[in-house]
Amino acid sequence: MMSTTMTMTQSQAQPNPNLHGSGRMRMDGEDQTFGDFRDDLTRDGFAIVKGAISREKALEFGNEMYSWLEDFKLGFDRNDLSTVHKDKLPLINEKGMCLHYALPHEKFVWDIRSEPGVVGAFEKIYDDEDLIVSFDAINFQFPNRTDIAPNKAWPHQDQNPEKHGFRCMQGLVNLLPNGPNDGGLIVCRAGHRLSEQFHHDMADEKRIPAWTPEWYGFTNRGMKWLEDHGCKWEKVCAEPGDLLLWDSRTPHYNLSPIEKQPRFAIYTCFMPVADATQEDLLRKKDAFDRRVGTTHWPNAMHTGSNVAQRDGTEDPHNRDAPVNQPVLSERAFKLTGIPYIKNL
Repeated sequence: MMSTTMTMTQSQAQPNPNLHGSGRMRMDGEDQTFGDFRDDLTRDGFAIVKGAISREKALEFGNEMYSWLEDFKLGFDRNDLSTVHKDKLPLINEKGMCLHYALPHEKFVWDIRSEPGVVGAFEKIYDDEDLIVSFDAINFQFPNRTDIAPNKAWPHQDQNPEKHGFRCMQGLVNLLPNGPNDGGLIVCRAGHRLSEQFHHDMADEKRIPAWTPEWYGFTNRGMKWLEDHGCKWEKVCAEPGDLLLWDSRTPHYNLSPIEKQPRFAIYTCFMPVADATQEDLLRKKDAFDRRVGTTHWPNAMHTGSNVAQRDGTEDPHNRDAPVNQPVLSERAFKLTGIPYIKNL
């Protein structure tokens, strides 16, 4: 599958020092002007890159996502919303996240990650072509579900509050029409700029328990602090093919659709390979080889598994390989981080 890609020489895969860091965005500064979506990012902590993928292509990818669900042959039918039920679908949590079944490595997921308009946006952010990508979750959200726990607001930052400054740019590619009532991303405009002050002022606040220090949930007191400091929450609407970006310090969460339109999205986060250690890259290679996912951190800070569990028992429909294996170009294979591993 990847024989030509795997023979890349190490000299081909070394980070280019002439590209890395010379014009990287300073998310905490106000002295940079770009004339594009990066101005929104620095000012607001989030941005929309319109048409990162063509609408036609995005809808095709959406159809592939529908087919992936139907191919489990559990009874789900895209044309009949009454078939949206946990017993007729693979395991998808109340937030819409699907993490298992080797889904992060399906061909259509890698094709989206590899789209020039998607990768190119992150190249602009970091002023760097030597990037690695997360093997993140895929989002399927259907309206008005009663078969699973309700998706309540869960405002949070995906960054350790003890580590200040810009560390990660998160992103997702939206694949279906996504209006005000179609669920999706809710952000706190410009909250990233107040993050350090917030955590200084709220240092005595007991944290909401989390499985990783790289997640901070906002309590009612924290939400009141944001309100008192002028922060406004807003729903980000998008068209098929739009890339949504946000600083990991920007408070955010998602909501489920409430009318008839489902929400499909692929989470896509990139960072310069120079920001990852060799240990990170080896861990990332292991995740790629086993076809398991990661969180949004492209350096594979956390890796997952393909063992989905339903009611405490292993799902009999678990998979340890994609239905359609990815076919990666040389450029896409670099995004795995594997060609940058020394002495491999």
